[in-house]
Amino acid sequence: MNNYEGIFIIKSNLKEPELEGVYKAIADSLAKNKATLEKEEKWGKRDLTYRIKKFKDGVYYKVNFQSPPEAISKLREGYSLNADILRVVITKR
Repeated sequence: MNNYEGIFIIKSNLKEPELEGVYKAIADSLAKNKATLEKEEKWGKRDLTYRIKKFKDGVYYKVNFQSPPEAISKLREGYSLNADILRVVITKR
């Protein structure tokens, strides 16, 4: 198991219950792929340097987790299918 950090940019037009649903979907996806969530941080709404899918701002969410290396590609693929997630960056710590 390796340590990873994931930064997610989520659509800014979502209401709080919808955002909580996206956070839960991220955590569920980690659990499904045998990853262990260590820490999560909700950074809130921030301006983007450039537009992503016509959005000028996004809600930032950071997670630290442990995962087997082979699960990372599955996680990235799953997150790319979620229409509410604009961008995902997963890096090894």
